[in-house]
Order: sequence, then structure tokens, then C-alpha cells
Amino acid sequence: MALGFGAVYKALDASTGQEVAIKKIRLRGKRCEELAVNEILAMRDNRNSNIVTYLDSYLVDGELWLAMELMDGGTLSDVLRAVYLEEGQIGAVCRECLQGLQFLHSRQVIHRDVKSGNVLVGMDGSVKLADFGLCAQLSPERSKRSSRVGTPSWMAPEVVRGEAYGPKVDIWSLGIMGLEMAEGEAPYQREARLRVFELIERNGPPKLQNPRQHSALLRLFLKCCLQADEDGRWSAQELLEHPFVTSGHPASSLAALIISAKQAQEEWRGDACS
Repeated sequence: MALGFGAVYKALDASTGQEVAIKKIRLRGKRCEELAVNEILAMRDNRNSNIVTYLDSYLVDGELWLAMELMDGGTLSDVLRAVYLEEGQIGAVCRECLQGLQFLHSRQVIHRDVKSGNVLVGMDGSVKLADFGLCAQLSPERSKRSSRVGTPSWMAPEVVRGEAYGPKVDIWSLGIMGLEMAEGEAPYQREARLRVFELIERNGPPKLQNPRQHSALLRLFLKCCLQADEDGRWSAQELLEHPFVTSGHPASSLAALIISAKQAQEEWRGDACS
């Protein structure tokens, strides 16, 4: 599968007999090298139960092979293409992601590319943040960033405008991911990059297309994430105490959903080959 700026393969660690994931990154130029180093350092230095575990890295014929724990359920994006999530399940995914983000933000790290394609799931229902190539480490000397990086539909308005920003850009992206889980795709996902920027600037915070189909709690949670003003946007710590999140299902309950998504994907592949 593709993840960020590399393709990911399943492999076997001969020394332990354990299945692992290998992300192969072709090092084409200085920018690719910077992203690769960024990803290794971020994963190595920020170990947490809601962040994919870094195992090792190798240089092989001009490629960097990044060995990580295998998340056998694939990406959340894969799951969303196959099955529909109930609100309790959306709450569970948000809680697990927020736990990872709260940990990163407490260590002054911004992920900068939170979206369903960068959230990995396990067949046991585990949910973990992945793909740290675009992350940024803040410091007392550099407490904000201003680079326009990320994936357009999930970018916070301050990123689109090229303004200085902090960790709460990840909260906006999580809110967009909440819309994505509720409706099947992110706002403006089918639009061209520059058109997305124009729509984010012109339309303000996106909303659910059919709000009455969703609970007041979900609507309120999304509103807390999708505040155009960064100061009004809730932090990861605050959102972990939001009733929509605290009433979410336990992560283990996602296992059945992820298994169903896997079965649906295998049936599609079978149909395509028949």
C-alpha cells in the first residue's frame, strides 16, 4: 500500500519470526532525504501506544527501508472505503488519535498531515498515527511554523494563508477527518489543490452536509475542532474530555468493523480477478 511518500510492504523479520511493515523511500534529492530523516527521528523519539512503532532502518540500493510494526488492518482510509462507521466508532477513532496527538503536542511536535490515509488500524481494533515525514519539532527559539505543508483538503486556514501556526493545525485536520468518517470523504477532496485553498478561504469552516442525520454531540465536537480562529479551537487535551469522545466505544470494539472492511476488500479483489 502507499503511505505518505513511500510504498509499504509486509515482511518477515528472520531473527524473530515477527511480521513487520517495510516502508521503502527512494531518496531522490535533498528534500526526500530530509523527509526520511524527519520521519525516522519523529518515530524513534516519540514512542506511544497510539503512534506506529519504529523498529529499524536500512539503506538498500539508494532506497531507505524503514521497518515498523505491522498494522494488519491497513489505513483508516481503506476502512472508510469499505464500511460505514457509527458515531460510537467515530468517537473511538477520534479518542485514539487525540491520545497520540496529545502526546506529540506535549512534546512540542506537530504532525502536520493528519488524515485517514495516515492513520493505521490493527485487526485488534488498535488505532495509531503514522507518516511523520512532514512533522515539525517546535522549540523555545522556534515556537511556530509557517510552511504550507500537508494535504490540501485537511489543511487549517492558517496553513493555507501561510501564517505562523502551532499544534492546533492538527486539531483542524482531525475535525476534517471526523467529517470524512461521518460522510465518507473530506470536503473538497475531489477539487484541484489551488481550488481547495480558495474554497477553504472563502467558505470558512466546513459543516456536515446533512446535519440532522447526526447527533448534536458529533456536531458540537466537530465545531470545537473546526474553529477558523486557532485560539478558539480546542486542544487535544480538552477534546479528550469532550462528551462525544468520552462516550465513544472502546477501541477493541473496532475489531469487528476492521475485519468486515478487510473481508469486503478481499471480495472486491476476488471479483476483479474473476
